[in-house]
Amino acid sequence: MLDRYLLRYFLAVVDQGNFSRAAESCNVAQPTLSVGIAKLERLLGRPVFIRSNQRVELTAAGSAFLVHARRIEGAFNAAARSMALSAELPSFRLAVLSSIPTSPVADSVAQVRPGESHRFELIFGSEREIVGHIAKGRVDLALTLVDRGTDRFAERAFMTEGYALAMAATHPLATHSDISADKLANEIMIVRRHCEALSETSRFFTERGVRPHFALRSTNDDRVLQMVAAGLGITVMPQSYRLAGVSRPRLAGFAGRRTIGWMAAHHCEHFLDTPLPLMKTIQQRLVGLDGGQDTAH
Repeated sequence: MLDRYLLRYFLAVVDQGNFSRAAESCNVAQPTLSVGIAKLERLLGRPVFIRSNQRVELTAAGSAFLVHARRIEGAFNAAARSMALSAELPSFRLAVLSSIPTSPVADSVAQVRPGESHRFELIFGSEREIVGHIAKGRVDLALTLVDRGTDRFAERAFMTEGYALAMAATHPLATHSDISADKLANEIMIVRRHCEALSETSRFFTERGVRPHFALRSTNDDRVLQMVAAGLGITVMPQSYRLAGVSRPRLAGFAGRRTIGWMAAHHCEHFLDTPLPLMKTIQQRLVGLDGGQDTAH
């Protein structure tokens, strides 16, 4: 194993030109440094220095090793600087509801780069998991459903949206703007098992005599969209979900809606009045999606 101190001894000899000055720069006795260089040479299987009374020169093997030693030491130093900077940054832990589209969150992270200003942590979870995280102090803020009839934590809504069908753009009904439940009686469907409106949509179809075959049950909306685009089946999703090859006609008569906003832990309620750049960007991207949603006031 090549210990870092051996690299430091080697580079010190190269930079200082002799063993005595190198030992002094490393704050060790010269015999200690000499023993270290000898150990390095044994590990490498060849000498790295040509020693003489006048000067110390690199061997061919030493010159080749110098390139690697500089790079490794540089990486060590960069990592140390990064960790020191990270330790000085304030923390920011954000939870995101799993049924909120991933793309606006990912695009916002790419644009704002929150890890440069905070020790940033991102957590995805269900509505219940997110409330638990906030209650136990595991996250500072959550992008989740709000206006759910509880005042346990401070909230700030910024958009409402409805639900619509998602089907492959090649489906015969894909060009319709509205589709009634009876037209889906013989269709294959996909179940979004984590959907907050699942019981409502299930009841809606059952009351209309629609009991389809389910080709997929999933808690991963990105996977669901891919399978919809592939023609595996039809599903019901919030209007903000979009993917090339997927059509989003309305489900006639279904009035379900949801409100999305920020939920803050008690020590972070000030973010609701003075949002961080990441919060502003996520909010703008979600509201800006062509899903027909309304901005909440």
